[in-house]
Amino acid sequence: MAEEVTYNESNIRSLDWKEHIRMRPGMYIGKTGDGSAADDGIYILVKEVIDNCIDEFVMGNGKNVDVSIKDGKVKVRDYGRGIPLGKVIDCVSKINTGGKYDSKAFKKSVGLNGVGTKAVNALSDHFTVESIREGKLKKAVFEHGELIDDAPIESSSIRHGTRISFIPDNTIFKNFKFRGEYVKNMLLNYAYLNRGLKMHFNGEEFYSENGLLDLLKDKLTAEPLYPIVHLVGEDIEVAITHTASYGEELYSFVNGQYTTQGGTHQGAFREAYVKVVREFFGKSYEAVDVRSGLVAAISVKVIEPVFESQTKTKLGSNEVEPGGQSMRAFVGDFLARELDNFLHKHPEVVEPIQKKIQQSERERKDMAGIRKLAKKRAKEVSLHNKKLRDCKVHLNDSRDNERKIETTIFITEGDSASGSITKARDVQTQAVFSLKGKPLNCFGLTKKIVYQNEEFNFLQAALNIEDGIDGLRYNQIVIATDADVDGMHIRLLMITFFLQFFPDLVKAGHLYVLETPLFRVRNKQETIYCYSEEEKERAIEKLKGKPEITRFKGLGEISPNEFKEFIGEHIRLDPVIIGKETGIDPLLSFYMGKNTPDRQKFIIENLKVEKDLVEE
Repeated sequence: MAEEVTYNESNIRSLDWKEHIRMRPGMYIGKTGDGSAADDGIYILVKEVIDNCIDEFVMGNGKNVDVSIKDGKVKVRDYGRGIPLGKVIDCVSKINTGGKYDSKAFKKSVGLNGVGTKAVNALSDHFTVESIREGKLKKAVFEHGELIDDAPIESSSIRHGTRISFIPDNTIFKNFKFRGEYVKNMLLNYAYLNRGLKMHFNGEEFYSENGLLDLLKDKLTAEPLYPIVHLVGEDIEVAITHTASYGEELYSFVNGQYTTQGGTHQGAFREAYVKVVREFFGKSYEAVDVRSGLVAAISVKVIEPVFESQTKTKLGSNEVEPGGQSMRAFVGDFLARELDNFLHKHPEVVEPIQKKIQQSERERKDMAGIRKLAKKRAKEVSLHNKKLRDCKVHLNDSRDNERKIETTIFITEGDSASGSITKARDVQTQAVFSLKGKPLNCFGLTKKIVYQNEEFNFLQAALNIEDGIDGLRYNQIVIATDADVDGMHIRLLMITFFLQFFPDLVKAGHLYVLETPLFRVRNKQETIYCYSEEEKERAIEKLKGKPEITRFKGLGEISPNEFKEFIGEHIRLDPVIIGKETGIDPLLSFYMGKNTPDRQKFIIENLKVEKDLVEE
C-alpha cells in the first residue's frame, strides 16, 4: 500500500529572493551548462549586467563599456550615471526593484522585470557592485546573494559609472569555462546595434559606424552575390544579401537584444521579404527558392516587448506597442516601401537575386524525383530504429512539446561505440545515429548527393533539415568518434558535410564534438577520468601511491556504466565555431579539396602520429 502523503500548513514554504533563484535557476537564466553553448547560463549572467550598461548608453550616458574575463572572474564597467547611492543594495538584491519601471526613462529597454542583476548576484560565488556618482562611491559585496559587506559611502575622484564583478557559482555551473569567441560575438552585437558605443574586452575594442551593414559584412563566410542592401527607418533597420550557399541565415534583434530563436519580428521579415520579391518580379516563386542563400539581419525597437522566456531569445509580441500596429504590418509596410524602392533603383542588385532564385528553382525541380525516392527510403530505414535510436521526447510527444525540451543526438561510427552510447544515454532526451564506416568527402559536390548517398540522406531525415533548420529535431548535434587518426578523419568528414550543405546549422551553434576521456586513474577510494596528459598527471598526484591507470583507445572500450559519466551531467562538448577570419569555402578547399603544395607544407610542419594524439 502506498504511503499516504500529507498536505497541510507545514508543506507551505516561502523562499526569499535568492533561495528561489538558486533553486530554480532555469526560470531566470535558461540552462546552466558549462559554457560550451552560446546560450549557456554563464553568458546570460554577463549579458544581464551589460544590458544595464547599454540602457545607460541609449539614454545618452557613457560611450564606453569595459568587460574583462580572467580565470572565471567577470568585470563590467560603464561610465553612465551610476546607481543612486542609497539604492545600490536594493537594485542588486530586491526583486522588482529598479529604474526601468519608469517607462519614461526606459521606454524601449531590453528588460523591464527588475530580475537580471539580482539573478547574477544570487547565482554567483562572489558578487561586488560599486556605484560612483556625484563624487561619491558606494560599494557592496555579496556571496551567493548574501550581503557580507555594506561599505559606507565615501568620497571618490573616480570617473562616474557602475562597476560590477562576479564569479559564477561552480556548484551551479559545473566545470564552467568562458569561451572568448562567444563573448566577442555578444559584444560585437551590442556594438552593431548601438552605433557610437565602444565595447572593450580583454584588450580588444569593438565599434560600429554602420550598424547592421557592419554586422552582415563580419558574419559573411562566403562571397556575397551583390553588395549588401542596407535600409534604415524609424525603429527598424534591415540588411540583406545572398551568397551561393544553401539555406538561409538570419540575425534578428529587439531593442538591442539578439533573439537567437527569432520570434514575431523575424517571421514577419521572412514573410514580407518573399512577398516583396514576388510582387517585384511579378512571379509566384516558391518561398524556399526566394530565401535560398539569403543572409539578412533585422532590428526593431518595441515598447514593452514580450519575450517567451526570461532569457529573451524569442520575441512573442504581436504588436510594436501595446494596442498599436501589428508587427507583421510594421515590418511588411517598411519592406514593401523601402526594399521595393531600392530594387527599382538598383538593377545591378536585381539581376543576381533573380539568378539565385532561378538556380534554386532548377536544382529543386531537378532533384524532385530523387528526393521523393530518398525520403521514402529514409522513412523506411532510418526512422525505424535501424540507423536511428530516437529519444522518447520525439517518439511520444507532440512537436510543440518537443521544442520545449533540450534534446541531443550523438552521431557515432561502429557497432560497439553505438551500442555503448545507446545503453548509457538518457532515453528521454538523447538519441543515437549510427554511421556505417567513413562517410563520403562531399566537398565540392552539389546537394543532390545528400539524397543519393544513403548515410547523408538518412541523417538529413533524422535531423529533419531538408527544408532548413526551422524543423531541426535536436538542439545539440554531437559528433562522437574515437580520439585516434581514423576518428579524427570521420569527425572532419562530418563537419565538412554540415558546412557544405547546412552552414546555417553550424553558425546557429548546434554542432559539437564530444570529448571523451583518454585515461581512467583510480584507487580503492576514488576514480578520476582524465581528458589529457596534464589531467592524468594531476590525478596521479592527487591519488598518491600507485593508482591503476587505464588508457581508453576507443569509444567501444568504455563500458556503458562509465559512459554515463561522460554523456550525462559531466558531459564535455567542444562547439564547432566558424570564425569570421576564414570563409567556409576557402577553409573546406584547403583541408578537403585537392592536395596542394600549401597543404603538403602544412601537413609536414604540423605532422602528428597517433602517439602524439594520445599524449596531448
